[in-house]
Amino acid sequence: MTLALLLWLLTTIVQDGRERRVRNGLVLAGVALALVALALDLQPFGVRWTDALLGSAVAFGGLLCFHAVGLMGAGDVKFAGALGLWMGVQPLLPIWLAASLLAALHSLLWLALQRWPLAPRLALALSGRPGGTGNRPRPVPLAAYLAIATIVFMVCGPGG
Repeated sequence: MTLALLLWLLTTIVQDGRERRVRNGLVLAGVALALVALALDLQPFGVRWTDALLGSAVAFGGLLCFHAVGLMGAGDVKFAGALGLWMGVQPLLPIWLAASLLAALHSLLWLALQRWPLAPRLALALSGRPGGTGNRPRPVPLAAYLAIATIVFMVCGPGG
């Protein structure tokens, strides 16, 4: 099931990075895979039902506050809830902090490129405006950064 989780995370990175959205089908696939892993006792991190459900509730509820005030999209919140099923509650804070750091770096680089247009294509890619269309930049792909932080967690472990 580790491979299934990794493929789900990689798909999220590509989809959110390109489209700046996480489709419901992708979130539901992650939830279904996590539930199957739990039911068949194939959970890659040894997370049990109680911790998985608590992780999902904490991740979803914590990010829902940010969505409620317009700081992130609903797809990011739903993805976080699905991710909580996989990871449980313990690694959520370090994953969220790492993802937030990546999102902040993304934003700072985009702002710097707006001020000093040294790399217009990179600025366009960071803005989330495919082909330069749209009146305003799309949000930072937080779900992609959550997925990247999770992969780093998977490789380095809790102490890494």
